[in-house]
This record gives sequence, C-alpha cells and structure tokens, in this order.
Amino acid sequence: MSSSSDSASASDRASTAAALVALSNDLANAAERAGQGVVAIHARHRVPSSGIHWQKGVAVAADHTVKRDEDIQISLPDGRTVAATLAGRDPSTDIAVLKFDAGNLAPSEVVDSSLRVGNLVLAVSRTEGNHLGASFGAISAAGGAWRTWRGGQIDQFLRLDVAIYVGFSGSALVDPQGRVVGLNTSGLARGLAMAIPPSTVNRVVRDLLSKGHVSRGFLGIGMQPVRLPEDLRERLKLSAETGAILVSVEPDGPAGQAGLMLGDVLLALEGQPIRDTDDIQAHLGPEKIGKAVAASVLRGGASLQVSIQVGERPRRGR
Repeated sequence: MSSSSDSASASDRASTAAALVALSNDLANAAERAGQGVVAIHARHRVPSSGIHWQKGVAVAADHTVKRDEDIQISLPDGRTVAATLAGRDPSTDIAVLKFDAGNLAPSEVVDSSLRVGNLVLAVSRTEGNHLGASFGAISAAGGAWRTWRGGQIDQFLRLDVAIYVGFSGSALVDPQGRVVGLNTSGLARGLAMAIPPSTVNRVVRDLLSKGHVSRGFLGIGMQPVRLPEDLRERLKLSAETGAILVSVEPDGPAGQAGLMLGDVLLALEGQPIRDTDDIQAHLGPEKIGKAVAASVLRGGASLQVSIQVGERPRRGR
C-alpha cells in the first residue's frame, strides 16, 4: 500500500514538474517571439528605454522616457542602430511616436485582447546593451475607459502585477502566445505599472502621424470644486451637491466669448453634473471641437443656460 502510494505521489510530482517546465518554455518562447518587435530607444541621458515596432517603420514609446526631440537613435533586434525622427508626442496618454528605417524587419503582431483580471502576461523590453529583458505577472485590475490626470482618454483600465524595471516603460505587454496586447508604462498612475491597450495606441499613432499632435477640446477656464449651500439647492431644485467655480476665464476663449465670468459656478454640461475637472474633460474629446455644448451655470443665486462652442486646446511647449 505504501509502495503504491509513494509511486502515485512520484507520478504526480513528475506530472507537475513537466507542466511547469512546459509553461516555462512557452513563456520563454513568447518573450523571444515578441522580442523581435521590441526596440531600444536612446532619447535620454545614460539609460535607454524600450519601444515597440508598432507598424512598418513606426515605433511607439512611453512619452515620459523620450527626453529630447532630436538626435534619437533606435537599436533594433537585428543588431543595427539607426536614426529616428520624432513624429509627435501626446503627454496626456504618455505615448510618443518615432519613425525609422526598419529595413526588412517585420513589425510586432499586435492584437486587441479582452484582458481579464488574472490573465498571465509578460513585459518584454530591450534596453541596455540591446539585450532582451522580461518580467512575468498578471493583470491585477481591469476596468472600462478612463482619463489620465492630463485628460487623455485610455480605452481600458489595465493595472499590472508586473515589475517595470528601469528601461521597461515603453515595453510590450505580451500574452502567452507572444502577441503584443499593450504598451507598458509607469508614467500614468503615480508609478504603478499600467498598460495602454492597442486601440488607444492606434488612435494616438494615427493622429500623430497625420497631424503631429492630438487635438483636445478647450473651454478656456480655470476652476475648482465648490459645495453648494443646501438652501440654494432646495430653492433651485438641484440634485448635485457640488459644482465647479470659475477662478479664471480667458476673455478670448470659448467660455469667455459665451459670456461666462469669474465666480460663475458650472453645474452641468450637456445635462451631466459637473463635480470636478475630470467631469469636464469627458466633454472635451477631439470629436467635440467646433461643436456647441449646453452649460448650466449658477450666477448670483440664479440658474441660467449658456451655449459654449468648444475650441481646440492651444499647443504649448513641454
């Protein structure tokens, strides 16, 4: 009986070990396959960062790692180091786009994948010495679309339980099949490891290649949250407890031209309550530029409706 039990245990251990070896080899193969589309970008002092050969002759990187606009080089998987030009950058989504001579190199296989909490992933990088690097983990949180603190629209919230070592921002998020399913960065959420989904990267790449920048809506106001007095809310039948008081208004900006003034309290845009600046950013996507939005405003204890034509945010230096 004991001999039979020991034999079964040994068989189980051997089976488990074989499964782990198979998984280990599969992950190594996935890293090697994805690494054929991962590049090292030399655009900052001392330490290079990673990037992804996203489409033929076009690389994407984490914008916060691209510290200069000129004299940029890219080290390729075939051992070549070539010059690159900055096609554009979008700090709000932490994406920079570079153009280079790819020669015969094929771009990465990029897929839009419905990533879920618990899915196993790799971060595959190429940094110091043009060596391939990888870290292993899982999707630790997944959610819907969200906006960064700079107002950039990210199509899916993806937090990673994956180490983002020095040089790993801009690396490829890779599934066990070796396909690229996102761009990794530590620059979007207070140093947390996050991934930008392919749909977002594709949209930003398209805009930067065609225009050199990503258009954002603009009202020309500065504001801060303010709590509304309860008696005022009851008198005006307001459901929201807070609004956004205007602390600055550009006279020639869209809000200024629509008649908004310092001290006005913005209650709603397009019927949606405004509690803070994040709520306003949701109404300032590029599709809203040139279109009128209905604003509910509190002025001198009275509520009024104002139509504001959304402008395009002026481009400013870094």
